[in-house]
Amino acid sequence: MLSKRLYQCLGAATLAVAAAACKLPQVATLTQNRSTPAAYANAPAPADSANSARQPWRQFFTDPHLTALIDSALLHNQELNITRQEIDIARNEAQVRKGEYLPFVGLGVRAEAERPGRYTLRGATEEAIDVKPGVRTPDPLANYQLGAFASWEVDIWHRLRNARQAALRRYLASVEGKNFTTTNLVAEIANSYYELLALDNQLAIVRQNIGIQTNALEIVRLQKASARVTELAVQRFEAQVQNTTSRQFDIQQRITETENRLNFLLGRYPQPIVRDAAGLSNLLPPAVQAGLPVQLLQNRPDVRQAELEVQAAGLDVRVARAAFYPALRLSGGAGFEAFRPGLVFSAPESILYSIGGDLAAPLVNRNAIKAVYGSANARQNQAVLNYERTLRNAYVEVANQLANIANLQSSYAAKTREVAALTESVNISTSLFGSARADYTEVLFTQRDAIEARFDVVEIRMQQLQAGVQAYRALGGGWR
Repeated sequence: MLSKRLYQCLGAATLAVAAAACKLPQVATLTQNRSTPAAYANAPAPADSANSARQPWRQFFTDPHLTALIDSALLHNQELNITRQEIDIARNEAQVRKGEYLPFVGLGVRAEAERPGRYTLRGATEEAIDVKPGVRTPDPLANYQLGAFASWEVDIWHRLRNARQAALRRYLASVEGKNFTTTNLVAEIANSYYELLALDNQLAIVRQNIGIQTNALEIVRLQKASARVTELAVQRFEAQVQNTTSRQFDIQQRITETENRLNFLLGRYPQPIVRDAAGLSNLLPPAVQAGLPVQLLQNRPDVRQAELEVQAAGLDVRVARAAFYPALRLSGGAGFEAFRPGLVFSAPESILYSIGGDLAAPLVNRNAIKAVYGSANARQNQAVLNYERTLRNAYVEVANQLANIANLQSSYAAKTREVAALTESVNISTSLFGSARADYTEVLFTQRDAIEARFDVVEIRMQQLQAGVQAYRALGGGWR
């Protein structure tokens, strides 16, 4: 009676411990918010589904020199090629997880020889028993084995299956990461190319003004010779010429650095960049259709990457949770085994086989499993927060660029009118100065204002082109 009660108590305790092993700690888990505003706050037109992000970059960029640069960069850019290797790594990781889900089967050959001590249980047994009637046990006893052996963890709680799905999500996320790198690369090349065209045009403006100012300096020197102006006027005009000349070298340095930056993006050493500098004035800012904010969920590679990371992190939580439950493992083997090579394939005496299984659950020292589970939940929360931050950042980038496009368009129109007025002012002031009806300072100030205004026109045109590129990138275009 006492023995029966003892067994009952042990059985109840075993069930209680098993139930405690399956009890999970409570953790707080966030859920990502995928909602977006109905429209962009600074959209120039009523919201509709037309979206420039769907347009391939070859159609968005029309300059043949620029498209040739982008083509070269997509093949040779080191950062993009590094992301391609990351895709291969993620693909291999997914294959590894898939392999863990399947049984492990191996074929092995083994040979050994062993001589136990005669004064041991095993040695005394071998001494007393013949391996075959009339055949004494060899000393030492050899053993030859050939067979196939397998082991398999039965995926009761989908631990291995979820780990495989998480690796697959991360592989897809790495593909989106490559797309996002491509988008940024295309935008950076286009921005640098337009900057290079603007610098070429500014350099042409400077050189033209150097010629104009040099001619004005010669006129002032002639006027000084005829005592119409003083040496002060000559020195002021001389200083203006030197100032413009100095600016020319500054622009040349910026051109060199921009060319080198483009060559670096193209994955090559510095060399001349083929371009049509005069074509800047013919390039019109591309018409950008913003579409609806909800389309960012599909068009932005970084948003899709963040969403896949959330899914992978959620699967990691399931994997960590499965560690609290019992695990079932099966093992088995079949083959031949004998103490002499000639007897290895003697059937049925040399045939061996085995099969077994074990079911085990963690009962003691579960703190490590709890910590892993808690970390998995924390990483999932991180992924959710990163997703929401990425989505909001995408919306803000688009809204900023839409406002920038509208403001630059108004600024370009005003600055163009300013250049026309200042150009006429330069002609008037030069004519008045030649007839001694205007002071030389008026000529200098008017020339300075005119060159600054022409510089600003080129700068704004470049900013308009770059704003179109940035809006295209912010919408998720450039990787198709």
